[in-house]
Amino acid sequence: MSLELNGVKIDDTFAELFPMWVSRVLVTAQDERWCLISGRAATGFGVSIIASPAEAGIEQTVPPDMTPDGRPGILLHFYHRDRRSLKAQLIARIGQCVLTCPTTAAYDGLENAKRRLKVGSSLRYFGDGYQKKDELQGRKVWIIPVMEGEFVVQSTFGTMESVAGGNLLILSRDQNSGLKAAENAVEAISKVRDVVLTFPGGICRSGSKVGSRKYKLGASTNDAFCPTIRDKAEKTLLPPEAWSVYEIVINGLTLQAVGGAMKAGLKAAASSPGVIKITAANYGGKLGPYKITLKELLE
Repeated sequence: MSLELNGVKIDDTFAELFPMWVSRVLVTAQDERWCLISGRAATGFGVSIIASPAEAGIEQTVPPDMTPDGRPGILLHFYHRDRRSLKAQLIARIGQCVLTCPTTAAYDGLENAKRRLKVGSSLRYFGDGYQKKDELQGRKVWIIPVMEGEFVVQSTFGTMESVAGGNLLILSRDQNSGLKAAENAVEAISKVRDVVLTFPGGICRSGSKVGSRKYKLGASTNDAFCPTIRDKAEKTLLPPEAWSVYEIVINGLTLQAVGGAMKAGLKAAASSPGVIKITAANYGGKLGPYKITLKELLE
């Protein structure tokens, strides 16, 4: 069964999502420019747990009146399958990409999370014995001397179970119209709290399926949506007029947040010229236990 929005066909299907552990890091700096520089570096190579060491992305900037030190801030998400691996990624990414960046500090963005990861407590050893413990706005922090001055990092960071893999597949007449629709979806999703888009610019051109028909791989190209091999693929899911497909993949703190982001992205993409159909990727329960139906998003 197909539904419609603004004349665009919407598949009566669902996105299949899976659980991950998440930590949310608030990085502050002298100005927003340095927040973004540090944030982009820290979340690099974080597109998909298929091959990246973690999944990561930027949620949003934070005004000075909402940060512990009264400076501009940025919220970063980091996702992993287990807490131990997540802790290792936080130590590596904060230690290499935040501590090293001019004027930055790092605070926990999940203050109410019951489970804690000793991240600042591990990074303090970089101070070689000159580090000192302190408290800032009720947060236990470590102050580490660096050549610029001092780096402040919270002692522990919260972690909680989260949801990954919310997605939309945008089928369009050509690459230009498809890319513009995907960009419009990303812009709409960027206004939703508690979610991140981990792929470059929030858009994935190489969506994957679980497993492989020919090789021993955990994931391989989603051939059912590849336009140049529609006559060779075992099964194509493309209408004849669709010649480009882009995927939007969304991770979030809650299932509700991801659903809200998918709804915003769906409406924006369906309002874009050249879009023929919007669907979602699912794998018969092989990927994860959570479902978000596109029909519900239209309601």
